[in-house]
Amino acid sequence: MSDAPLGTILKPPFDPSAFLAKPAAGVTLERFLAGWQICAQGEPADTVGYIRKGRVKVTTFSNRGKEAIVGIIQKGQFFNEACLGCAKTRTATVVAMEDCLITLVTRDAMLSKFNAEPQFAAFFMAHLVSRNSRLEEDLGDQLLNLSERRLARLLLLLANAGQEGGGPSEVNLSQEALAEMVGTTRSRISTFMNKFREQGFISYDSHGRKIEVYAALLMSVLGV
Repeated sequence: MSDAPLGTILKPPFDPSAFLAKPAAGVTLERFLAGWQICAQGEPADTVGYIRKGRVKVTTFSNRGKEAIVGIIQKGQFFNEACLGCAKTRTATVVAMEDCLITLVTRDAMLSKFNAEPQFAAFFMAHLVSRNSRLEEDLGDQLLNLSERRLARLLLLLANAGQEGGGPSEVNLSQEALAEMVGTTRSRISTFMNKFREQGFISYDSHGRKIEVYAALLMSVLGV
């Protein structure tokens, strides 16, 4: 039995996912088709994005115009959180890798919801902790592992391989993009990909963009 006084209307528990799935003041729901730009480097940083469906890639451009992929963000994750701090402009460009459903929340709406709903603040904090752990793992991977192992780990992360069921998971990314993210040359990526395919760890079409990743890759290459 509730301890609330008789006649008191109890407030239902706050659901962060429900909040992020409906429009409200400062909250808009958007759809982006594959290849569409969600935001661009150099634009004003005034909204945080949340992925309800799909995946996006985060790229940055150097002063010389060279582009590098610095991250792949998937369903259930936030992006552009830097605007909640002191960032005034976007430091990266975000592009939909497939059809995406995105919730955009203004900086003011995010901060207001943090104050009003501790559950939302905890939900967002869990995301930040997970993102930080991933960044630490990525750094260690770059410093300690060979290119072949870095590629294996990247493919597994992108495909969410290792899920229950053990079936293949699909990755849609060019070998040039994989080379950028692994930190090696396209020719070495091609060599590793051919080796993985011959060993039955992956399969891909003639264009090399539609890659199916098998859980066996996790056990064999990474020694898990």
